[in-house]
Amino acid sequence: MTSKLQLTVPKAIADQYGIRPGDELQWIAAGEAIRVIPAGKNNLAEQERTVRERLELFDQATQRQRRRQTKAGKAVSRPAARGWKREEVYGRGLPD
Repeated sequence: MTSKLQLTVPKAIADQYGIRPGDELQWIAAGEAIRVIPAGKNNLAEQERTVRERLELFDQATQRQRRRQTKAGKAVSRPAARGWKREEVYGRGLPD
């Protein structure tokens, strides 16, 4: 951090996220941390996703986690039957 409160983005991070000189960054308070997001790239992507898209991403993340646990030798247990399915709950109010 400079005396003018300016920060340098490490080259590896800038390359990974496509940050170039002159690009603007968003600084978002996130509890005890600060999120830095390239402005105009992913800043609203999460908020603009539909419920269906967010559920699909959640399912993909769950599958990745189960694969990691299986590779690590941890038992992957399924939750007990609840009498309802997630699709029934999240499907309400969605257009057909």
